[in-house]
Amino acid sequence: MLLRELYEQEEHERLSKYASFSDESKGRDIPEEESDMRTVYQRDRDRILHSKSFRRLKHKTQVFLAPYGDHYRTRLTHTLEVSQIARSIAKALRCNEELTEAIALAHDIGHTPFGHVGERALTAVCGKKFCHNENGVRVVTCIENDGKGLNLTYEVKDGILNHKTDLKPATLEGDIVRISDKIAYISHDIDDGIRADVLMEDALPTECTNVLGHSTRDRIDRMIHNVVENSIDSPKVMMSEDFWEALMVLRKYMFDNLYTNPIVKGEETKAEEIIILLYKYFMDNPEQLPLEFKEMIEHSESLSDVVCDYIAGMTDNYAVEVFQGIYIPKSWINL
Repeated sequence: MLLRELYEQEEHERLSKYASFSDESKGRDIPEEESDMRTVYQRDRDRILHSKSFRRLKHKTQVFLAPYGDHYRTRLTHTLEVSQIARSIAKALRCNEELTEAIALAHDIGHTPFGHVGERALTAVCGKKFCHNENGVRVVTCIENDGKGLNLTYEVKDGILNHKTDLKPATLEGDIVRISDKIAYISHDIDDGIRADVLMEDALPTECTNVLGHSTRDRIDRMIHNVVENSIDSPKVMMSEDFWEALMVLRKYMFDNLYTNPIVKGEETKAEEIIILLYKYFMDNPEQLPLEFKEMIEHSESLSDVVCDYIAGMTDNYAVEVFQGIYIPKSWINL
């Protein structure tokens, strides 16, 4: 028996009846020969981990734009924290950890440079709403791997698409990632806000902290335990009503005091202008796009979609660099 088959057999012996079993996946768009060592979800996780889009998350904004300091979260560190929380919950609920990890590692892979401001800027210029979750599926389907995509399973792509609060993933593992994303970003964004002297622990709403905890570590631990306690042997992943209400009140507090804080967001107008001007430039000068994106146009992709693909894939640093190369005059040097 192949090692993969042993893993698949072990899943049926160990996992919850509500878990996603590797040998019952709905499969890939392009059928492939099975691995002798890895399950389909292990292969998906590895493909995501080794992708260029995943590596670029290192230099994409989480909350603080180009923060000066080594300890602020980036989109990559956020992703890793979501993965850790989600795997802890999945293990406790006897769900498929490899599927959970694959979804978690890729859930934000479609984010633009400069965080959500990049989404807003592209929405403003491209004529349709730009959503990072939908773009994430596009990245793994037809942009990564020189346009061939990663050929991920249905379950992983569904988890990427449906990780936002108001959506519903098809798998329990996807739902675990969806709630873990909230636990992670609200908790660590508070931590970063305190580090930046924008928030204070003592000023957080007490009706929330009395329920969720009085430190980042305590809040994450309590919320993980609460999810597990309320989701064991259930087809749903949920918090108790008091915990969920406290989390949503705290989320609103974060939007009012951090995510829209004029000090934190003071540079966002400049970032938005960079995105808008880059879009207009490449729409007017498509010949300046990299070769792989020009080939996408030749294969009947719309110019607007391709320009959005190129800009959305940029890191914060690269977007600034390209902008400077186009719009900022260089000093004359007599060689």
